[in-house]
Amino acid sequence: MKPRRWDTLLYDIAEGQLGYFTTAQAREAGLHPVRLVQLHRQGDIQRVSRGVYRLTRYPVSPLGQYMEAALWPQVRRPGAQATVSHESALAIYGLSDVSPAKVHITFPHALRIRRALPRYLVLHYADLEPRDIKQIEGVPVTTAARTIRDVHAAHIGPALVRQAITDGRKTGHLTFDEADRLEEELLGGPLQSRKVRPRKRCRASE
Repeated sequence: MKPRRWDTLLYDIAEGQLGYFTTAQAREAGLHPVRLVQLHRQGDIQRVSRGVYRLTRYPVSPLGQYMEAALWPQVRRPGAQATVSHESALAIYGLSDVSPAKVHITFPHALRIRRALPRYLVLHYADLEPRDIKQIEGVPVTTAARTIRDVHAAHIGPALVRQAITDGRKTGHLTFDEADRLEEELLGGPLQSRKVRPRKRCRASE
């Protein structure tokens, strides 16, 4: 059977985005908004938030909420860069016991969105370098090292920072050198190197 044009177009858009796409992306692909309404009524696509949809036949991913958050600014600003960061990035990597109720995303300083921020989002601003970002199943996420620096700067607390570094070393999300540098930079150095060495006892002169 010949594939339907809308099906092919939307799949091409959503394939690298866990099945998600924005109305702006669909419009750029030549799909009229009225057609999206029809597809939604037919059950072919699911509206997950204003301007963000998901193909219903695409497998549901546990990272779906993060993809939705990353696409949110692109609804009206195609190409706008949003990166999952801070506690949400820790949760994606499984570093520490943090369990954020909202999704944290980072925008470049030059990007200003006039739309009201959804309640499930927490917004941060930083000019991230390409080396600070990696793709996890298509979701842009700050690297483990950058994430730990960000949560430390946001005063998440030294205990969770230490746990995140330890977990990062164990899981391989941090190299041993990265973990050592983070401990020295954020926590004053590895615990073993901060132990007070016993003072040498001087022999009394005879």
